[in-house]
Amino acid sequence: MSEDVARGVQDYLSHLGVERGLADNTLQSYRRDLRRYLAFLGSRELTDPAAITENDVTAFLGELRTGDPDHVALGTASAARTIVAVRGLHRFWLREQVVPTDVTAAIRPPRPAARLPKALPLSDIESLLDAAGSPGTTLAARDRALLEVLYGTGARISEAVGLDIDDLDLEDSTVLLRGKGGKQRIVPLGSYAKASLADYLAVSRPALVSSRTGTPAVFLNARGGRLSRQSAWTVLTKAAERAGIGVEVSPHTLRHSFATHLLDGGADVRVVQELLGHASVTTTQIYTLVTVEKLREIYATAHPRAARQ
Repeated sequence: MSEDVARGVQDYLSHLGVERGLADNTLQSYRRDLRRYLAFLGSRELTDPAAITENDVTAFLGELRTGDPDHVALGTASAARTIVAVRGLHRFWLREQVVPTDVTAAIRPPRPAARLPKALPLSDIESLLDAAGSPGTTLAARDRALLEVLYGTGARISEAVGLDIDDLDLEDSTVLLRGKGGKQRIVPLGSYAKASLADYLAVSRPALVSSRTGTPAVFLNARGGRLSRQSAWTVLTKAAERAGIGVEVSPHTLRHSFATHLLDGGADVRVVQELLGHASVTTTQIYTLVTVEKLREIYATAHPRAARQ
């Protein structure tokens, strides 16, 4: 079946606007991206959708990344958005029997480079933990225990504030964490985290707990209820400010630091995977990139023939 490409694009945009009800801004983005695709096809004298090949689409993607006399080169995210629009167009043509095959089926939008997680050096971690809480206050022991648990177990912030008393086994030095999808894992509790928890549970938590609420939560707020994620985040950011840490610190920073420091110390990546509660080791392997970068830096500065003088 032969159908003019421009008319086929207009049919697809009408489908998006009428049948799928896309918002005006989204529809405008599709229209803008497909207008550039039309211009590219026109430069190749392709007027029949059935005549477009996978090589044509691949060449278009290449042009998006390198630019042309009328367009600047697109970044990864913008190029990916354009290719998503093109793939949607070809799927629509296949569904409407305009073309016999989808020539974009094997083409994937470019993916942004993996962002390496940022880990704090151990000295900053120690300063952060020492700065937790205001000395002499009821909440100081809670804040120290919370941050020790976050760094000592690699727990997500939701897992830490979701802890109940029965999840702790201080005698066995373990903690039960409830992760994504209801999955549970038992994680060892280091001596520092264990000592901080024991101190908090013995003195500060009894002073905070409310007989009215009777919550089983480990970490409590000043009213005796379970500490919220937002409040736990505030505890961390205030400690980072007091410690004079010059970079942005989040609960995930402690989780990243936990994983990176374990790998730096020689832990197997699959052990770290279990401790973090990752479903796939692929997710954990991004931390190995961090350690490789560190090794490269050490090599560059320490090896006598790493670089020319």
